[in-house]
Order: sequence, then C-alpha cells, then structure tokens
Amino acid sequence: MAKRERVMRMSVEQPLWRALTAYRVLTMLYAVGLFATAYGEFVRPWIAVAYYAVLCGWTLATLPRVANAARCTKRFLAADLTIAVAGILLTTVADAHERVQAGGPTLPSIWTAGSVLAFAIKGGWRWAALASSLVAVANLVERGSPARDTVHNVILVCIASVAIGYVVEVARASECTLARALEIEAATRERERLARDIHDSVLQVLAMVQRRGAVIGGEAAELGRMAGEQEVALRTLVSGGLVPVSRVSEDAADGALVRAVDEEPEPGGPVDLRALLAPYAGAMVSLAEPGAPVPLAPAAAREVAAAVGAALDNVRRHAGADARAWILVEDEPDEVIVTVRDDGPGIPEGRLDQAEGEGRLGVALSIRGRLRDLGGSAELISVPGQGTEVELKVPKDVTDTRGKAEQR
Repeated sequence: MAKRERVMRMSVEQPLWRALTAYRVLTMLYAVGLFATAYGEFVRPWIAVAYYAVLCGWTLATLPRVANAARCTKRFLAADLTIAVAGILLTTVADAHERVQAGGPTLPSIWTAGSVLAFAIKGGWRWAALASSLVAVANLVERGSPARDTVHNVILVCIASVAIGYVVEVARASECTLARALEIEAATRERERLARDIHDSVLQVLAMVQRRGAVIGGEAAELGRMAGEQEVALRTLVSGGLVPVSRVSEDAADGALVRAVDEEPEPGGPVDLRALLAPYAGAMVSLAEPGAPVPLAPAAAREVAAAVGAALDNVRRHAGADARAWILVEDEPDEVIVTVRDDGPGIPEGRLDQAEGEGRLGVALSIRGRLRDLGGSAELISVPGQGTEVELKVPKDVTDTRGKAEQR
C-alpha cells in the first residue's frame, strides 16, 4: 500500500500574535483619541502631533512584524520599546505640568503595553520582566515621584506581561511533549503493523524450523536451534524498536513539527469479504457466509481476512492438524461480525498473558491489533476442553485510530 509523509505544525502562539496585532491598532487609535479630546490642554501640542504621526506610521508599517515570532526580531522589539519609552518621557514636554502631576495619561497611553507583550510572547517571562522594568523606570521619571496610581499601573503591566510570558513558555514545552507523544504513537502503530506481518510469515517459519529440527535431530537440530535464537531476537526487535527523535522548528516559537507516515487510501470501491475468506475453507475448515456480498473497504477487508488467518494458524498450531474449525460471517446493518470457532482443547487460563509477556504477540497484534486499528474489536472466549471462539467485529464505516474514515 502506498504511503505518504504528513508534516504537522502545532503552535498555540499564533492566536496571541493575531490578538497583539489588533491590540496595537486599537490602542493606537485610543491614544490619538485621548489627545484629540484634550488638545487644548497641551502646552506644546505640536510635539504631541509629531509623536503621534510617528506612532501611527510605525504601528501600521510594522503590522507584519507582529504577525508571527519569526518576523518579530530583537531589533524590532528594541525599536518598538524605544518609541514607547520616548513617548512616555515626551509627555512632560508636550503636556501641562499640572496634568502630568494629576495622573494624566502619557502620550502612548496603553499602547505601551503592546510593546511589553511582544517581548513576552517572543521571549518568555524573562524578556517580559526586562521590558516592563524599563517602562516602569520611564513612568517614574515622567511623574517625578512614585505616585500611587503610577505604581499601580506599573505593577499591573509587569505582572500581566510576566504571566503571559510564562504561559507561552509552558505552551511551548507542552507542544514539544505532545509532538513527542504523537511520534511515539505513530512509531508504535507502524511497529505493530510490521510485527503482525512478520508474525504471520517469518516468525511462524522460524518456529516451524525450530520444532522440525528438534524432531529430526543431527545437523537439523543445530539449524533448529539457530532458528529459535533468531526468532527470539526478531520478537524482541518488533516488540521494542526505536522511536525517532521529535522534530522542532528552528524557531521554537513556530511550534513543534510532527512527521507521520500515513497509508494512502486505495482507489476503487469496497470488496466482498467473502472472496477473501473463501480460500480458508477446506476439509477441516467450514465457512458459513451470507448469500449476498459483504462489502468492506479494501484495507479493512484485508485486515479482517488476515486476522481470520492468524486465528486459524493458532488452531493448527495449538489444537493440532486434526482439529476442526468453523468460520461464520454475519453482515449486520452497522458492522460485520466474523466468528472463528474450533473444537480443540481450549486455552488454559492465563496462557495468553504469559505468551504476551514472553514476546509471543500473535493474539495481541495479529488479531486484536488489527481490529483495534480498524475501530473494531476482537473477543476471545476459551473454555478448557471445549475449544476456542474468536469473535471479530468491524464497523461498516471504518475509522482507524488516527481519525480517518473509509466510507463503504
């Protein structure tokens, strides 16, 4: 089946940058509006007009700079904060002394907080603390004394910016953790798929060579021993495996990158499950099926057929060549149910858990793993002395664990 690589970028910061862009524009208009309403009270209004011309031009021209972290460079942040601090200090020159002492607004007013927030989103709480400290010093110089309202505003801006910076840092760490978890999940799913295929072919051959070699003896016994060692090594490999290191972008603020390999959906419509199960019928295996076709998506039909094959392999291996097996196919409105039953001795209680602990993952991967990936289920019922029954259920609209749907 064809595969393709998906690259996913996760970043919770983009909404913050968009909000900051809107905040800068709105607070620019707010600062200009405050000046317009109090124009007559300024002793040197032409200084304020010149400053607002620079402020408006700078704000509108640098909107792309606050669109994302990559464009928001250190030089831009320094220039932006310089304009904010300069506006605070120019307030004493442009405005009346009485208004300044009475707690009147500075020229940039709350626009200054946008510069500090840009530091917080770009560099975290440490950058935010530095920028807010510079703004605090400028405000104290502008007032000439630590007035109550000035200290209150300075502390508020400092706490808010540091808190936002800390949240951004936590969000970045969470994104990297989530990216790692998604990669581990993707690697685990691929490892399980390979383990199923290997169990259905290579491991079974190695196990057969080991058993036959022990029976024949001589050089064949040595060959069987080597096959047994390779079987153990291969089981260890497919049950462990390596997980690739998570990827992160060059600029961590852009978010974490996750690469996953997906199977491309196959062209064509659904296939008849009966056609895939028919080869299993024989002298010792009876197949009971509906008279009408049982349509399933191609990938789902193959996986169900492979799970049935794995169940029959277990019958031959554990119940013996003389054991009879029955396959029953039921086509329900929302799901397809396939039952595999045998008349063997059954499975002792706890044997499946013991086998899984030994790395023998036939039932766990070749049967349950396949159905789990299809959004279905596999139930195994065994009573010692009365045989074993495996019930496989798969929905008609197959949805795998990655959330994709294959419509029938």
